[in-house]
Amino acid sequence: MIKILHVITDTSTGGAQTMLYKLLANMDRSRFESSVVSLRDCGPVGDRIQELGIPVYPCEMRTDRPDFGAFRKLVRRLQAEKPDIVQTWMYHSDLFGGIATRFAGKPRLVWNIRHTRLDPVSIRKSTIMIGKACSKLSGRLPDRILCCSEAAHRDHLSLGFNANKMQVVPNGFVLSEFKPHPEQRAVMRKQLDIPAGAKVIGHAGRFHAMKNHEGFIKAAKIASAECPDLYFVMCGDDVTWENIDLSKWIREAGLEPRFRLLGRRSDMPSVYSSMDIATLCSIYGEGFPNVVGEAMACSVPCVVTDVGESSVIVGNTGLCVPPGDTAALSRAWLNLVNRGGEELSVLGQCTRERIDSMFEIGAVARQYETVYTELLDGRR
Repeated sequence: MIKILHVITDTSTGGAQTMLYKLLANMDRSRFESSVVSLRDCGPVGDRIQELGIPVYPCEMRTDRPDFGAFRKLVRRLQAEKPDIVQTWMYHSDLFGGIATRFAGKPRLVWNIRHTRLDPVSIRKSTIMIGKACSKLSGRLPDRILCCSEAAHRDHLSLGFNANKMQVVPNGFVLSEFKPHPEQRAVMRKQLDIPAGAKVIGHAGRFHAMKNHEGFIKAAKIASAECPDLYFVMCGDDVTWENIDLSKWIREAGLEPRFRLLGRRSDMPSVYSSMDIATLCSIYGEGFPNVVGEAMACSVPCVVTDVGESSVIVGNTGLCVPPGDTAALSRAWLNLVNRGGEELSVLGQCTRERIDSMFEIGAVARQYETVYTELLDGRR
């Protein structure tokens, strides 16, 4: 039995947290024993991990200043667990988890890189500093560095991360969970008061500058002028009518009757099934966007911006436009809408087949397991 301790910044909702949950749910438990340390508190994904029977230990780390008490908790947990491998997720965990392993018998250490470039306009200075510190220590602390995408790999090579230790292991998707729900399509549209014959363009993502909600609304205004039966569904943290900026942008575009803002949802397969087209319109910062693969697994064609690994995920089953180009985004939507329902349905089937063949979670979990066993066997 190989003991693995995962260290993650927090267990709230997010791409890294979701991938950790999926990995833990699909690893071979006859060979691997897992536990999790959350540097902060235990959030919603942490609760789901504990439902798997895997313990989650929060360190309650403060975010306003260095917290040596929380760091000591991390060291003590490492010393108590005595893992064979420590797998860290995201910069803060990579740094603090990497240093902590030096006080805990020096187990094998695997970093996980989830970002692409470090944009000083959008990313906090403290995060950039920690990312740069990781770069300088990448030759000394980790035994392996896993990147979630080729884009993340390429960008971190340019930041000075150790090239000999880096490899790409993509995110994976649970096809038994994310799948088409034809029966839910009509139900969800009725709940959202969307006419049966309308075309629905959707967006899933927390409210953040990188997600470019404002650009989505501008593109919606352009597309609606040409195709008046379009409706728009958006969900994610803080994506509600109570969000002053978001509601103002929609109101100024004159599209209040056409928008449905759902906030955080736990029934994403049903939400995706209500869409005709799913969209990622981020302008930076994405590594391997889960929402694209989830929508595709639900047989929803996607229009994405060329950030992170989004163009690789969709391949020839969707359309890719330059980030920040609202006119190109609206044209891509209309391109798909104008193809008609039958062609969209065929394209949707192709999207699911692509996810099944390239990013199924079981195959991705085996890649992680291979990394762990090779490290313990001393092989590269």
